[in-house]
Amino acid sequence: MKILPSLFSPAGKNAKLSIVIHHRVLPEPDLLLGSGGIKTFETGLNYLVNNFNVLPLSEAVNRLRSGTLPSCAACITFDDGYADNAEIALPLLQQYGVSATFFVASGFLDGGRMWNDTVIESVRLAKGDKLDLSSINLGIHVITTLEQKRKALTFLIGKLKYLSHETRASQVEKLSTIISAELPDNLMMTSAQVKRLHDAGMEIGGHTVTHPILASIDDTTARMEITEGKVRLEAIIGAPVRLFAYPNGKPGKDYLPAHIKMIKEAGFEAAVSTAWGAARQNSDLFQLPRFTPWDKSELFYVLRMTRNMKQEIQVV
Repeated sequence: MKILPSLFSPAGKNAKLSIVIHHRVLPEPDLLLGSGGIKTFETGLNYLVNNFNVLPLSEAVNRLRSGTLPSCAACITFDDGYADNAEIALPLLQQYGVSATFFVASGFLDGGRMWNDTVIESVRLAKGDKLDLSSINLGIHVITTLEQKRKALTFLIGKLKYLSHETRASQVEKLSTIISAELPDNLMMTSAQVKRLHDAGMEIGGHTVTHPILASIDDTTARMEITEGKVRLEAIIGAPVRLFAYPNGKPGKDYLPAHIKMIKEAGFEAAVSTAWGAARQNSDLFQLPRFTPWDKSELFYVLRMTRNMKQEIQVV
């Protein structure tokens, strides 16, 4: 089926680079989040390998710049640094003989937990039929059914995401205290798992220290998050970290031109956003788009990937 995507992504100077984004690969589907498990991931991986030429991201960036990409070029990326990336995704990537880039928020390694996971797991484990967060101005939520829990989560994540780091941390801590559930401390990778990925031939990329939305923090803090995250990861893998992913990744909303400048000054060679589209030779290497189709059939997977190649790329 490579004939179809090759029509829109030929080799050479007119090539387009499709970068696929993932976060977690769970043993089973997560009914609360509505996300698929290992079978869904492997199905998509199989479709990608069957229809695209999968390259390491660093190689793809260099070949995009030089106009030497193969037809149907694609890359695989993971964001945040979840332990299942090393435990579940890595063996599958090795089985299919492809490389991926793992963008790791270094501050959550070795037992940390991202704020959104604290909220998700708290709501997942909340007891009773009602969740009363009115004391911290986050409302009262009926959580009798799975759908009601999903609705509560959507509301809470939306309310908390764009608060200042300090305010959000305070609110999440209060929420966690009110619900008082025993939360997991093994969601994120250990330093040893990051090293294992690197030693297996996977690429490790920067994703800041604590995953802040860069546009919502001051420049001094943003620069520290970018550079310190890079330094910590380089110490773990014993090699340069040359690629970066903007937390949350929406151009103009989550990162700004000033942050692109910081990324360059920190010594990164390319960066990825979460804007849809496929990169061209004249694309900004520090705002490369990413996209992941969700289709269950191979034909529709390829059609959606092909349609994404025609997407106008959003940049700042």
